[in-house]
Amino acid sequence: MSGDAWLDLLLAIVGGAVRVGTPFLFVSLGECLTEKSGRINLGLEGVLVFSAMAGFGGAYLTGSPWLGVLLAGGSGAALALLHGLLCSLPRVSDIATGIALMLLGAGLAFYLGKPLIQPQAPQIPSLALGAWSASPSVQSALSVNALFPLGVLLAGALAWGLANTRWGLIVRMAGDSSDAARALGHSVNGVRIAATTAGGFIAGLGGASLSLYYPGSWNEGLSSGQGLIAVALVIFARWSPWRCLGAALLFGGAGAIGPALQSVGISGGYYLFNAVPYALTLAILVATCSPKRSIKGAPMELGVSR
Repeated sequence: MSGDAWLDLLLAIVGGAVRVGTPFLFVSLGECLTEKSGRINLGLEGVLVFSAMAGFGGAYLTGSPWLGVLLAGGSGAALALLHGLLCSLPRVSDIATGIALMLLGAGLAFYLGKPLIQPQAPQIPSLALGAWSASPSVQSALSVNALFPLGVLLAGALAWGLANTRWGLIVRMAGDSSDAARALGHSVNGVRIAATTAGGFIAGLGGASLSLYYPGSWNEGLSSGQGLIAVALVIFARWSPWRCLGAALLFGGAGAIGPALQSVGISGGYYLFNAVPYALTLAILVATCSPKRSIKGAPMELGVSR
């Protein structure tokens, strides 16, 4: 390829990293907050699919993509609240409840979303950050989902809040030592329910990004396992919101390789390159299976059997 073709390929991957990585960013931030409180939510795949359907339906019925975004966040929060309440009951497993939630969310989305497969809903606008350039490739790469800057700000706010505020200290305390939190008069279950619900709202914004921006439609195969991949992202990011941003862009870039190659006329192995995010997830899980690596940075209560 010529130098211009390589530049176009690089710009296509950068632009694709933002487009594809935005849902990863919101879902991983939501799971990061949930796990910081000492609870794991494997039902994020169901949350993502259900919120994508709800956001698309809300935008279609109201004519406003932003009302759709709010509905998507609220739908994700409602499912996550159910997960938090069930996991607060004695002898209830986070893992089993999360799997049940994943099936419930997907089932509800498929059932309620049948009438939404054909219609078109108003889309989340793009921010034309490349308007300064005359190059169509630069303009396309820097045409950014309007939710992405919100995700970046949210990552910074979560990182700062968890490290510097009273509520952040309480969330981390519930995740590291439930006994210490109770000794100081805090309700561990209440903290975890609140963190799980807030995490579900954040993850729901990722669902809105899927159905209202990229790919910008509603269908039953929309998520492709991104909710489950987000759990691996949080481990890879070592429970750091800022690292979740980097991990989301990494996975987004991996998912954008196939379309980027196709955009410069290379179509061979397209489906093979589409498998890169899943192969990367498997590699990360294998690399982090060592106890010494997996414990580093992890909330201690995640390893406690309840």
